[in-house]
Amino acid sequence: MKPEDFAGREPKLSLEEYFAGETRAHGLFVDRFGDLRRQFVVDIDGTWDGETLTLKEDFLYDDGETEQRIWKIRKTGPHSYEGRADDVIGPAAGKVYGNVLNWRYRLALKVGDSTWNVDFDDWMFLQADDVIINRAEVTKFGFKLGEVTIVFTKPAGRQAQAPAEPAIAAE
Repeated sequence: MKPEDFAGREPKLSLEEYFAGETRAHGLFVDRFGDLRRQFVVDIDGTWDGETLTLKEDFLYDDGETEQRIWKIRKTGPHSYEGRADDVIGPAAGKVYGNVLNWRYRLALKVGDSTWNVDFDDWMFLQADDVIINRAEVTKFGFKLGEVTIVFTKPAGRQAQAPAEPAIAAE
């Protein structure tokens, strides 16, 4: 599957439009054996300043653990994005076509008392009613560890808003 396969699909996804304001996500992690390992809720506050989309993500896991990740995402071309966060190793690279974002990055993931560097291959699909369904394969050294499934929604009465015209950095 390639992001380009979704060119022309509707509704059209714009990260800076969709994630402006409040978003809520519900997710789960299923390991490679099919066992549910974790469930979580994420409250996301997004701001777009015309150049950078900042996403403040506050995670609450089913075991009571909390975590925060702050993404800084720049649009680098008509279909491309680059993102950074403190626990992301190097830049994340994203491509948007039609209703789809493919987002790839390496994450320093806390596992017990250690940290594993794992690779994420995220596929986000914008659906009707401002719903995004996200499926991510998580791998380490090319071996599948499991999958994350997340559903993003906008709070009732808070549809995605068109931001100021995006600035595009030179590729």
